[in-house]
Amino acid sequence: MVDLKTTYMGLQLKNPLIAGSSGYTETVEMMKQLQDAGAGAVVLKSIFEEEIMMEMDHTLRESGKEGFDPGVFDYYDYKIKDNYLTHYIKLIKQAKEALSIPVIASINCVSGHEWPYFAKQLEEAGADALELNVFTLPTNTTRSCAETEQLYFDLIQKIKATVSLPVSLKISYYFNNLASFIQRLSDSGIDGLVLFNRFYSPDFDIESFKVTSANVLSSPDELYLPLRWIAVMSDRVSCDLAASTGVHDSEAMIKQLLAGAQAVQIASVLYSSGVHVIKTILDGLEEWMDKKGFASVDDFRGKMAQSRSDNPELYERVQFMKYFRGMDQG
Repeated sequence: MVDLKTTYMGLQLKNPLIAGSSGYTETVEMMKQLQDAGAGAVVLKSIFEEEIMMEMDHTLRESGKEGFDPGVFDYYDYKIKDNYLTHYIKLIKQAKEALSIPVIASINCVSGHEWPYFAKQLEEAGADALELNVFTLPTNTTRSCAETEQLYFDLIQKIKATVSLPVSLKISYYFNNLASFIQRLSDSGIDGLVLFNRFYSPDFDIESFKVTSANVLSSPDELYLPLRWIAVMSDRVSCDLAASTGVHDSEAMIKQLLAGAQAVQIASVLYSSGVHVIKTILDGLEEWMDKKGFASVDDFRGKMAQSRSDNPELYERVQFMKYFRGMDQG
């Protein structure tokens, strides 16, 4: 029998497979199914700052039409946030009562304004850890790269000064010098980094001229961007790394562990294949480990990280020289 146990942010996991934030982690009933299928931990469906702000904007517009005094807006702001927080705290408490695996709360935020207070409430509700899903699309032409990056460090500082539970940061790859940024984040006191978050991509309906959403679910082809950066940054950071996006089968999970990931998150494949895919992925991992003679995940984790490679430049090559040289130009 092989040993799949691992640690992530100090949490003891029975295996490295984490059910990431999604509709499958929105109810206790679904999370129990994930646990029964074999998940090592769950990340609760995120509480969205953007959603709270949108509801607040809607309330303000409707109240303005009715002629309400602007002085009541502070009440609305408090009430809306309190409703979201109360519901989320209830979900955490119920999940902790029903599950034996770690429960990681998740905040999807675009600022650090209210979140230290929220984080403290989630800690007191019993969450085992907190994942901050942060993404600011770099479209503001008046903001420098340094100013955008500083938003992340300010948020980490505020959250870590407020809570004592492990905190991870789920980031995108939209940074000027990604390797340096990841390394500096890892030195900030954060306990884990998740590479990478997946975000809404707009598409156009050319008949109705409306903006629609594209590629809501990830595809297996999206594995390779996080795979490169997990491999490059493994052994070069001061915190744990978790891989996310594009993991749809056991082979993809094995690759991320070989790159150096402490844990691997899945979400889209749950929608396309159902919760039973967890057992399929874990069975595939066990079979591969047994065939290769690995008794534990630690026996091979990071085996193919760039820092351990005899040919590290392969991880940094960006052109397809081998494949396109000499092709008939017709």
